[in-house]
Amino acid sequence: MKELVLVTGGAGFIGGHLVDALIARGYRVRVLDNLSPATHDGKLPKWFNKKAQFQKGDVRLKKDWEKALKGVSYIFHIAGYMDYRPDFSTYITTNTMSTALMYEVILEKKLLVKKILLASSQSVYGEGKYKCPTHGEQYSAPRDPERLKKKDWDVYCKCGKRMTPIAELEGDELFPINPYGVSKRGLEEIALTLGREYSIPTVAFRYAIVHGARQSFRNFYSGALRSFVVQALAGIPMSIHEDGNQMRDFVHIDDVVSAHMKALESSKADYNIFNIGSGRRDTVLDLAHAVAKETRSKSKPGITGMYRTYTSRNSIMDVSKLKKIGWKPRRTLTDNVRDYVAWVGKYPEALAHLRRIQKDLAKNRVVR
Repeated sequence: MKELVLVTGGAGFIGGHLVDALIARGYRVRVLDNLSPATHDGKLPKWFNKKAQFQKGDVRLKKDWEKALKGVSYIFHIAGYMDYRPDFSTYITTNTMSTALMYEVILEKKLLVKKILLASSQSVYGEGKYKCPTHGEQYSAPRDPERLKKKDWDVYCKCGKRMTPIAELEGDELFPINPYGVSKRGLEEIALTLGREYSIPTVAFRYAIVHGARQSFRNFYSGALRSFVVQALAGIPMSIHEDGNQMRDFVHIDDVVSAHMKALESSKADYNIFNIGSGRRDTVLDLAHAVAKETRSKSKPGITGMYRTYTSRNSIMDVSKLKKIGWKPRRTLTDNVRDYVAWVGKYPEALAHLRRIQKDLAKNRVVR
């Protein structure tokens, strides 16, 4: 048996797939997860790998870190808080403070941790970089709320011309536009600073939108695929925000896991930040049409004219840096859709959860 690996959030979507991959490679695995809603219902999911040790605990609590870190050689800090509610401090305590706490315990206990790999997000980029036909490349401020009210979805230069998006690079400046993005930027800064200072190899991953089986149907945060599939299977119109032409990078969970495995076992990844995405530019409409085809549903994409606040118009990623250490994405958008349709089709209660979430989004004015 290989060394012991700790996976925080290992009973969740991404963490659970990582646990399976690590065990398949012979590692011993311990999971720290609090099984909290909305992702969980307080119980371990049926698919949780029985070969993993499970510790119910909270990454915000020092005592839980002290217990979880005993004998650990590697850490995947995947646990995080992502939602749309105005409990702003929860983003910071769960995503940022927990990271500082992890390093604190490692140093206090003089633990021999060989590498730490952490989950960040494309949300750190905010609206990202654009190109104006007259003024060239520039970082865009968040879109004007008055334009959004008028259903003007595009991003404009100060000169008034529409701009085109540029794929995000790890070296770009960061201008997050929501608390989640701010908390993930803090996670990166703390982790890379402490990792270098105390010679603990550290790697941070900025995830694009990850798709795949086991993605919770209880929480529809950043959940276009989940919403579309549940609606299509129920035979109701797929509700599309804005005009559906928003560009996104939709990456399959298998490609995300393979990136983590590559970075775990390669010293070339140490002390680096990597984008993990498909490298494609798909629109939300592309996704909806793929869902309609896969489900063979009569449900058609419906442009609602609604929009989500604190959301970028486009988010596309350059993954060339990760490719340089020997990784490349292999799955297609069709694979993403097919795998999620096959999984969530077993859970008819998903529709009730979707309707509940839609009411909450409207009540909290996240969707307008």
